[in-house]
Amino acid sequence: REPILDEVWGLLADAGVPVVIHVGSGPVPRAGFTGPDKLEGVLRRHPQLTAVVAHLGAPEYREFLTLAEMYPRVHLDTTMAFTDFFEEVAPFPVGMLPRLAALQERVVLGSDFPNIPYPYARQLEALERLWDREPLFDEDWLRAVCWFNGQRLIGD
Repeated sequence: REPILDEVWGLLADAGVPVVIHVGSGPVPRAGFTGPDKLEGVLRRHPQLTAVVAHLGAPEYREFLTLAEMYPRVHLDTTMAFTDFFEEVAPFPVGMLPRLAALQERVVLGSDFPNIPYPYARQLEALERLWDREPLFDEDWLRAVCWFNGQRLIGD
């Protein structure tokens, strides 16, 4: 949210270029540089910015869900979310699953492959397990998240 970057954020917003932003405090906090308030400051000035929040914004899931609900061009990526690795350090709150399901069109597959401490397939398996936990995460949700949303976001 540094003013020196306002011109850059403005250009990205005007161009509709999706920007992956590692702004959640997880998996390793970076004091002063991460957190939902940082992104919210940018979005207040550039509400048309297409932002993709890595790790669903972990561990500040609630706040990043709220930003995605407020700003129609904010997306959340699934990198490490719901995997055993992340569920130990930053589990996604069960009570917020319906909010995540409702954002179906703005959740995109993320993997951080090959820079992850587990096999690539575990990310997909973790998302598939949601189907077993919550009926809102059905086949349509999985298809949207694992393919169609990303395709729409970056174009053909």
